[in-house]
Amino acid sequence: MHIYIGKRLLVAIPTLLIVSIFVFSLQKLLPGDPILAMAGEERDPQVIEFLRDKYRLNDPVIYQYGYWIGNVLQGDFGTSLRTNQPVLELISEKLPVTIQLAVMAMIFAFVIGVPMGILAAVKKNTVIDYIANIIALSGLSIPNFWLGIMLILLVSVKLGWLPASGYESIFVNPMRSIETMIMPAFVLGTALAATLMRHTRSAMLSVMKADYIRTARAKGLSERIVILSHTFRNALLPIVTLSALLFGELLAGAVLTEQIFTIPGFGKLIVDAVFNRDYAVVQGVVLCTAVGFILMNLVADVLYVILNPRMRASL
Repeated sequence: MHIYIGKRLLVAIPTLLIVSIFVFSLQKLLPGDPILAMAGEERDPQVIEFLRDKYRLNDPVIYQYGYWIGNVLQGDFGTSLRTNQPVLELISEKLPVTIQLAVMAMIFAFVIGVPMGILAAVKKNTVIDYIANIIALSGLSIPNFWLGIMLILLVSVKLGWLPASGYESIFVNPMRSIETMIMPAFVLGTALAATLMRHTRSAMLSVMKADYIRTARAKGLSERIVILSHTFRNALLPIVTLSALLFGELLAGAVLTEQIFTIPGFGKLIVDAVFNRDYAVVQGVVLCTAVGFILMNLVADVLYVILNPRMRASL
C-alpha cells in the first residue's frame, strides 16, 4: 500500500509542476496592468518603476517564474497587490469557508442522491424509476445560479425562513453559520445528488445481477437484507470513489454560487482577484485548488484499493 501511495505521489509532482507553469503563464494574459492601479491617479513614472522593481516585473518571465515557485516551495505565495496582505493568510481565511460549504453540499448530495439511486434500481422500469431519472436530469440541467436566485426569492424574500446572503463563521455562531450555508449547500448538493443518483443506480443494477445476490435470495433472506447488506455494500465502491472526486471539485470553489449568496470562499476570492488583476492571489488560489483536487484524486485511488480486495491482492 505504501509503495502504491508513493507511486501516486510521484505522478502528482510533475502534474503540479505543469499546473504551476500553466497558472503562471495564463495570468500574464489578463488584461490591464495592476501596477498602474497601485500607482494611484497621478501615476508617477518613478513610483511605477519602483513598484515594477519591487515585484520583479521587469525581470524576464522565466526568472519571475523561478522566483515565484521558489518562494512557493518555502510556503510564501506572495503578497496581494490590492490589500498588501500575504496570499497564504488570505487562503487560510477562505479555505475553511469553502470546506464547510463543500461538506454541507456533500451531505445534501448523499441524503438525496444515494437513496434515490437505490430506490430507482430496486424499482427499475417502474413509475418510481422514471420519476427518479427525471429528477436527476432536472438536477443536472437546472443552472446553479438560477436555482440559487429562485431559492432566495422564495425562501428568504417570500417566506423569510433563511437569510438571503452573508456568512457567519461556524466558530463564532454555529447556528447562524448553518443557516447562511443551507441554501448555497443545497444548490450545489442538488447537482451532485443527480450525479450520485445515476451512479448509485448503475452500480446497484450491476451488483444485483451477480450470482451471490441470487444465492442470498435463494437462502430465504429478506429483500431488505439482500438490498442493504449485500447489494448496496458491494455497490459502494464506485460511489465512494466518485464522492472523493466530487468533493475535490467543490474545493475548487463554486464561483457563481458563492457570488450569488455572498459567501467569502475560494470562488469569490478568485473572482475578485481576477477583476482587480491581483496576480499573486490568482496564482495562489488556483495552485491550492489544484493541490486539493490532486489530493482528493489520491484519496479516491486509495479508497478504491482499500474497498476492493482484488486490488489489494494485486499490489
